[in-house]
Amino acid sequence: MPLKYIFEMPEMVRQVGMAHGILFIAYVLGGILLIKPMKWSLKQIGIILGCSMLPFGPFYVEKKYL
Repeated sequence: MPLKYIFEMPEMVRQVGMAHGILFIAYVLGGILLIKPMKWSLKQIGIILGCSMLPFGPFYVEKKYL
């Protein structure tokens, strides 16, 4: 959004938004694929996937669960 409104570069929103979406999907899929190898409980995977929607949430997950 700063690129669009502050720097007047609306064309960048599409590219940055696409990268953000792909990384979000990769994070969620990675969390799902690691359930069995990491032996996470249902509560833990709920916290891990919930943190994907919080700013800086993945940093908490990395420190606590990985």
